[in-house]
Amino acid sequence: MMLQRWMRVRYFLAFWLFVLSGVAFLDRTNISIAGLQISTEYGLGNQRLGWIFSAFLIGYAGFQLPAGWLSARFGPRRVLTLGVMSWGVATVLTALLPTKIPYAVVLLIGIRFVLGAGESVIYPAANQFVARWVPVQERGFINGLIFAGVGAGSGLTPPMLTWLITHHGWRAAFWFSAIVGFIVGAIWWKTSRDTPEEHPAMTAEELVEIRDGLSFGTPPVQETKSSKTKISWRAIFHRRDLPALMIGYFSFGYVAWIFFSWFFLYMAQVRGFDLKSSARYAMLPFLSMTFFCLLGGMLSDRLTARYGLRVGRCWLASVALVLTAVFLVLGSQVHSPQLAGLILAGGAGALYLSQSSFWSVSVDIAGGSSGVFSSMVNTGGQLGGAVTASLTPWIAQRYGWTTSFAIASILAVIGAICWTTVHPERPLLSETVVEEHVFAK
Repeated sequence: MMLQRWMRVRYFLAFWLFVLSGVAFLDRTNISIAGLQISTEYGLGNQRLGWIFSAFLIGYAGFQLPAGWLSARFGPRRVLTLGVMSWGVATVLTALLPTKIPYAVVLLIGIRFVLGAGESVIYPAANQFVARWVPVQERGFINGLIFAGVGAGSGLTPPMLTWLITHHGWRAAFWFSAIVGFIVGAIWWKTSRDTPEEHPAMTAEELVEIRDGLSFGTPPVQETKSSKTKISWRAIFHRRDLPALMIGYFSFGYVAWIFFSWFFLYMAQVRGFDLKSSARYAMLPFLSMTFFCLLGGMLSDRLTARYGLRVGRCWLASVALVLTAVFLVLGSQVHSPQLAGLILAGGAGALYLSQSSFWSVSVDIAGGSSGVFSSMVNTGGQLGGAVTASLTPWIAQRYGWTTSFAIASILAVIGAICWTTVHPERPLLSETVVEEHVFAK
């Protein structure tokens, strides 16, 4: 019976979003693993390398709102497929860049910006999938699974790409990333559909489960063809907790991108590890992210079922961010490089305990408008990443890496405070209904 239950269409598609999430982070973190070789070949240095890292995040953040609108308008199937193909093309262009080409830094900035714009669709589209396919009581775990791909993709990247770079050069790593992306994107197009009703493998039993579970404490709303694309813009912009979520995710993104952009180089340049040792230790934060992202999703669902959305989403995330701050301060100050790597990996894991909450709460609040709502929240996270990609090496050069981690820990605490003001138990739908009732009177 358990096996039969897990043979659900929505679980397969959620797993494939996990795979797509992993490939997305393979494509976005490959440049940090190849950073030493690329910097040497083109004469960049850490500061210019930071500009290239930031270009991806600026493109990613700048296209979040269009990505959310496109996902709501055209559905996650088409939007995500086109996004995957576009970031594959950008990765191929990086591999094709000649060694002696003038203005290489400008071209790399442009390519990474395009890559960021292409990747901007993945999580708004995934969130739109969750809103249409996943019952409330499963959203924490499903979002945890999707974002576990972040840790899995980033965790497998260092050893795998280090081997490719060592044996075949840094361009081989980008060819590999692009080919994998094209394959998984094609499989997503073949196997996915925008709504449960459209999927040929959907059973009547699973369809009933999905329809009955798309609300929490309120009668389920049947989504019509016209209502799928209707976005509650007025209600979204009047949410008092939207700025709190954006600031909280800015803090999250700032901390996360220290690991995505600089942790590999930190272990090599500051802690004194060679290339292979740096690759092994650079895996630890991402393996920790994978495990704790899944754990955070399951905890969120269980706490929500027992104590409600405020505890299951908000208080879990708040506690997780406080723990993150503690780990960052401790890890940056210990003398042992090995112990520092382990403690900082614990900080990455604590951070990702909160990941599922950011995206689950977007669906809880916004429902059918979650693609747009979550894209606004995600914009905050990517702006945080863009800031840390360039600011972290500047701070480290002038004040030391301990100060860089201390600033990150302060932002984590700010994020924890923001979560105390969020109210997922008050969805946009109920607020809109109340407003319409008032105007009708």
